[in-house]
Amino acid sequence: MSTWSPTGRGDGSHVGVVQKGGLNGVLLGMGNPLLDISAVVNQEFLDKWDLKMNNAILAEPKHVPMYQELCDKFQVEYVAGGATQNSIRVAQWMLQKPAATGYMGCIGNDQYGYEMRKACLKDGVNVKYMIDPSTSTGTCAVGVLGGERTLCANLSAANNYSVDHVSQPENWAIVDAAKFYYMAGFFLTVSPESIMKVAKHACEENKTFCMNLSAPFIMQVPPFQKALLEALPYMDFLFGNESEAVTFAEIKGWETRDVAEIAKKIACTPKKNGARCRTVVFTQGCEETIVVHAGKVLRFPVIKLEADQLVDTNGAGDAFVGGFLSQLVVGKNMSECCRAGNYAANTIIQRSGCTYPDKPEFEW
Repeated sequence: MSTWSPTGRGDGSHVGVVQKGGLNGVLLGMGNPLLDISAVVNQEFLDKWDLKMNNAILAEPKHVPMYQELCDKFQVEYVAGGATQNSIRVAQWMLQKPAATGYMGCIGNDQYGYEMRKACLKDGVNVKYMIDPSTSTGTCAVGVLGGERTLCANLSAANNYSVDHVSQPENWAIVDAAKFYYMAGFFLTVSPESIMKVAKHACEENKTFCMNLSAPFIMQVPPFQKALLEALPYMDFLFGNESEAVTFAEIKGWETRDVAEIAKKIACTPKKNGARCRTVVFTQGCEETIVVHAGKVLRFPVIKLEADQLVDTNGAGDAFVGGFLSQLVVGKNMSECCRAGNYAANTIIQRSGCTYPDKPEFEW
């Protein structure tokens, strides 16, 4: 049975209050909606297309024929995806309150877009897609081998999202109604203007703004790095994994490669909204999750899983964020947020793609 605790921020362990009746539209995500085309592949396929496990890249012209080869040579599954959309769908699943979450991004006027909208609405997410009739819905090739995954995203319509869409009165009303915002770093490649518009709104209204480092290339490609560092002062929560943490340290010229130390340094960088601290959350696969909150380093164990139970790590990080946010929006502490994040990630990696059973078995 759910327990919705109205807690304050006094000791820094709780970060906000949303009463049970106030969940409608509380969490808004914006990002790159993609239809995942997922298959178990072989090493030959990975080598041919220069794909590396546990990595995510944007498709180059050389990758265009790869999507058809993936469908022709392997048994594929189609799943509504995109990092932010995954996290929002998982948060919605955990909350089990219709329209507690919303999502914006750009799709094409095609069957892939239709199927994605249908999946999100069925989940209870209030999707407000921008439709670009001139471009196809974006896709992401997901190659799975040995339980690990590689991603290659062809953004297509997702690449055309415009700040004009979120600025429309009916869409800005959704932004205005939300109390928490989440965007994966991948969205920095598409619409940094939209990110900054929402980030500044969150700062001015003392709402909670969250982002994710998402992939090393976000920090390594100069225009994306610049956009990330411009958004950083507005971030109340920053998520990532251990390899992204190390990449951040590298681009900042920090000598340390210790994930907890990197998290502490990021948490201490200048912040626009002084009403709350910046919290940094780094997952480390099967190792403990590191959280720096209110100046303290916290460590939370993951749920152990036998090797034969691992099906697919695709979406594990996204699921962790979704589970974490489901507790954050109702004022739970960092321990509960991480417990929910680890539960969601553990559930997803025992299934193919970022999918989940009808209802969570999470104990509130």
